[in-house]
Amino acid sequence: LTFGSLVAAGLPLITALVGVGIGSLGITIASGFADLSSMTPTLAVMIGLAVAIDYSLFIVSRFRHELTITSDRAEAAGRAVGTAGSAVVFAGLTVIIALMALSVVGIPFLSVMGYAAAFTVLMAVLIAVSLLPAVLGLFGEKAFAGRVPFLNKRGSDDDTPKAGAKFVGLITRRPAIPLVAAVVVLGALALPATGLNLALPSEATSDPATSARKAYDLVDEGFGPGRNGPLVVVVDTQDADVEAPVAFGAVVGKLYENDEVVNAQIVAVNEAGDTAQILVTPRSGPTDPTTMDLVQSIRDGETELNEEFGLSYGVTGQTALEGDVSDSLQSALAPYLAVVVGLAFILLMLVFRSILVPLTATLGFLLSVLATFGATVAVFQEGWGGLIANPQPIVSFMPIILIGVVFGLAMDYQVFLVTRMREDYVHGASALEAVRSGFAHGARVVSAAAIIMISVFAAFIAEPDSLIKS
Repeated sequence: LTFGSLVAAGLPLITALVGVGIGSLGITIASGFADLSSMTPTLAVMIGLAVAIDYSLFIVSRFRHELTITSDRAEAAGRAVGTAGSAVVFAGLTVIIALMALSVVGIPFLSVMGYAAAFTVLMAVLIAVSLLPAVLGLFGEKAFAGRVPFLNKRGSDDDTPKAGAKFVGLITRRPAIPLVAAVVVLGALALPATGLNLALPSEATSDPATSARKAYDLVDEGFGPGRNGPLVVVVDTQDADVEAPVAFGAVVGKLYENDEVVNAQIVAVNEAGDTAQILVTPRSGPTDPTTMDLVQSIRDGETELNEEFGLSYGVTGQTALEGDVSDSLQSALAPYLAVVVGLAFILLMLVFRSILVPLTATLGFLLSVLATFGATVAVFQEGWGGLIANPQPIVSFMPIILIGVVFGLAMDYQVFLVTRMREDYVHGASALEAVRSGFAHGARVVSAAAIIMISVFAAFIAEPDSLIKS
């Protein structure tokens, strides 16, 4: 639909597959030297394939335009790389920054996933600015052979793209109206994000049809939801001012003061008799926010018992561990955003020699990511529209990955559109004319790139893994 040519349709796909293939091969080799999670190759292929097709698409589109100006295929390929290729490099850098910055979170497997995906994106960029222009220079006009009859007109690239020009003319005539409308719509989409609830995958979030989930539900029904997520309090009385049994009893008594505790009992004592494990059954289930409030309440109570008896204790168990990981990831969101946005702002400022362009890109990204969070919470956590049969809390590390992916895409499309606008401005057009002509030339290919990206990601909805699916 974009090129009206079967050959041109295949070129971005073939070069993208080459880049992703090299990236996947590198990840496979790396698995011989480091431990990688099972999701790492899938995520890397998903992101790598999407950006690789997009980057190739932009260069092929610019090459087609240059062929309308010069008949020298080598010069046309060179101009395509010098213009669209430069934009691809900077766009790729922003995506790589976002993925590499996953190491800021401090969770090793997330860092490895970021490195693997960033490597695949790097391969995609290198292939797009090396192999692709070589192939285009070799083929020349034949790169757009195999015309589809009813798309011939659309496949041409003259200097007056009608639909894009009409649309941007409408937008720039009264810019305040579409600006406010976009902010209001994205803001409305973002509202469900206020109820974001994070948890790690477990029996509680698994498919109701699995035997593990059925067993979980039977225990929940027969013994209460807390039985599926008991807490373990480990009490140390080595420095206590009273005898160990008295100190253990004081902790049990303190635990029963909390209405959210159904049962608390000593289940093990070490040989020295100075350390005990107390099993605590909460009233609420492991994914219920009330359970994590209970964990925090128990931890807060240690200070009082320490002052009175000289004992110390800690709260552990699978439920507490998962809650701590989720809290760590949630608290890492702000620093991660700051690093990613800050570095990209500097990069865009250097590219465009402007403050306003990086600022609009950053604000646009923040609105996009908030709207994406809202839609994700609405569909996967709240079950809106009945699209998900088993609504559950969002996987704890999904928001961090989501920020990296959405950031990369938001910056990609901003760079491609504004690069063309700036190019026209540098060549003498007024600011308004440059915005209109740059948008008119880039809108079709950016729209096609976005549809391709959506299609690539949509293909992974069939994955059984809840993180990949969401």
